[in-house]
Amino acid sequence: MFSNFDFDVIWRSLPYLFYQGMTFTVMLTALATAGGIVIGTLLALMRLSGVPVLTLPAAAYVNLMRSVPFVLMIFWFYFLVPYIGQWMTRSAQPLQVGAFASSLITFTRGQMAAAQALGMTYPTTMGYIVLPQAFRNMVPVLLTQTIILFQDTSLVYVIAVTDFLGAASKVAERDGRLVEMYTFAACVYFVISFAASRAVAHLQRRIAIIR
Repeated sequence: MFSNFDFDVIWRSLPYLFYQGMTFTVMLTALATAGGIVIGTLLALMRLSGVPVLTLPAAAYVNLMRSVPFVLMIFWFYFLVPYIGQWMTRSAQPLQVGAFASSLITFTRGQMAAAQALGMTYPTTMGYIVLPQAFRNMVPVLLTQTIILFQDTSLVYVIAVTDFLGAASKVAERDGRLVEMYTFAACVYFVISFAASRAVAHLQRRIAIIR
């Protein structure tokens, strides 16, 4: 099965894959998670406010983001938002959003489950803005969502962003070694995600003992 497997192409591509591709993936994951926490917390507070003018838009927004696939949101922000911005600003040219900004906005708006779960699970705490009391309970959910986000960032390849999967894809097409590069990319995603999942499970057990 591996008689024609070219390990050398993987070895030669490691600097490009990790220094450029994985760096972008990790940066996008971290920024989107941070932004998602802020936006998600605000949305949770809006939904808990009991004021219809706040709760209804927040609920509609959350349901929309849950119902639309990430890949479509990426396309929407990348291709459509520049023209909406042009119309709103009455500019002569479409606004330049860019691939990175489109990816970051998409994942930030989509990465709200952990922060929203914090607000919905601890309404009294959120109402008094005592976030430190809820932080311990939020961490496992947040880390789990971050792992999912790390995997989902691979979708940015559809707008030609060079994340880790995008870098592997470019090497695969350049050298004609699709099996090697996609197999290696899958193994890297698995190792990182599995190790992170085990760490989260260990943390959950520790939190349960503390409780």
